[in-house]
Amino acid sequence: MRPLRYAINVTLDGCVHHDAGLPPDEESMRFWTDEMGRADALLFGRTTYEMMESAWRQPATGTWPDWMRDWEIPFAETINRARKYVVSSRLATVDWNAELVRDDLRSAVRRLKQEPGEGLFVGGVTLPQALADLGLIDEYVFVVQPIVAGHGPTLLAGLRERMQLELVDRHEFQSGVTALRYRPRAPA
Repeated sequence: MRPLRYAINVTLDGCVHHDAGLPPDEESMRFWTDEMGRADALLFGRTTYEMMESAWRQPATGTWPDWMRDWEIPFAETINRARKYVVSSRLATVDWNAELVRDDLRSAVRRLKQEPGEGLFVGGVTLPQALADLGLIDEYVFVVQPIVAGHGPTLLAGLRERMQLELVDRHEFQSGVTALRYRPRAPA
């Protein structure tokens, strides 16, 4: 069974708004490229899918936009070519190497996890909270930003049950960011 990994940037006060942390640098983009590259497919809700597509989809010309720095291109290439599953009841269709998921969330994700491969990556805010409530996430990666945002959506807000996690890895960036990798601890 391939694991489902959830990764997100989070400020010291728990804010997970995509603009709340430090701007990306070469080191952080390498990290995110590697995280996405560890997955056979990406799982997004509608909002995250649309946000990622607007930022990282390769233009029809095949040329990356001028605003994109050379060290951002590997991330763009990785997410652009990745297989994507989009959980949405609003969208009628998706493209960008994507497929809509409309079935019961628990059974759909269990089915995806049963497929052969290295893993699934989920990002965003709302969908991961639902998946955590269903006990379907096998690994959590919190990229902790040395910032207090003071506002915005917070990490796994509204989770029904308390989760106990076990730290399995940590990586410190030169910027002061720390990536913490956790796995759910089995109930005693």
